[in-house]
Order: sequence, then C-alpha cells, then structure tokens
Amino acid sequence: MTDSDTLARAFKALSHPNRLAIYHEFVSYWEQGREASVDQVPAGCLLAEGIKRLNIGAPTVSHHIKELVDAGLITTSRQGRQMFCAIDPKMRERLRTFFESPAKP
Repeated sequence: MTDSDTLARAFKALSHPNRLAIYHEFVSYWEQGREASVDQVPAGCLLAEGIKRLNIGAPTVSHHIKELVDAGLITTSRQGRQMFCAIDPKMRERLRTFFESPAKP
C-alpha cells in the first residue's frame, strides 16, 4: 500500500463526524500527557472515558473504533471488560507531515 493509499484510508475514516469526534477526543487525551502504547495499558485512554464525553451510543462507538483501528489511526487493547485506546504515533506523524508539507501543483 502506498503512502497516498494509507493517507486516503485515514481521511476516509475521519470523514465521518462521529469518528472525527472520537479521534479528536483521543488526540486531546494523548496531548495532555497521557500518551501510552497498548503495552502500557493502565496509562492508556480508557474507551469508557471518551464515550462519556461524547453523545454517541456504545454500539455506534464500537463500530467507529473498529473503523479507526482499520485505518491505522488508533490501536486498542483489552484488559478484562475494559478497552483501552492509544493514538498510533506513526500515523499521527504522517498526518502532521502531510498537512505541514507544501502543496504540490
């Protein structure tokens, strides 16, 4: 898969308002110093915390989380009945690089 294909998949996932809101919530959590890989689950972003802040039903959130994972935007891990999410830092950097690079003619 080319870099353009990867970015297009991410943009497609983020084109839905609920997925954009969920991703934004996780990015905000991550930027507040709560960055964690799924290997550091206790410090990760507990999915239930994000759901509480959004006006989106749990089944809908599960669907959108799957789409964000499939697009490579986030990773998830389960610990018992709880699911933790983490921003994929490599994809975050790819998105940042895309938006900061000069436009091509």
